[in-house]
Amino acid sequence: MRKQELMRYRKELESQLAELAHHGTATIHEMEDGGEELPDPNDRASRESEIENELRLRDRDRKLMPKIQKALARIEAGTFGLCSSCGQPIGTARLRARPVTDLCIDCKREAERAERG
Repeated sequence: MRKQELMRYRKELESQLAELAHHGTATIHEMEDGGEELPDPNDRASRESEIENELRLRDRDRKLMPKIQKALARIEAGTFGLCSSCGQPIGTARLRARPVTDLCIDCKREAERAERG
């Protein structure tokens, strides 16, 4: 992979990591500031639902952050864009769609089949 492409992926991944960290901080501040007691049960239920959705999103972010860090480490190690299973290059379209991936499409399909049983 060309150095220019690697730099583009690095910049994108670092940007995603910073954005996820910002989301987490913003959620904490929002929950600290939004602790008012709502008298209407419907308003309380809506607020609890919003908080639950926000926490679910932050949990997904929490799981994505280590994947981004591993992808950045692969860039440093010179293995970014290579399948960790078979060693073949990962397709450009797949990397553009999901730069944190470490499996080519064929190995990913095989892993998913094995997961299903």
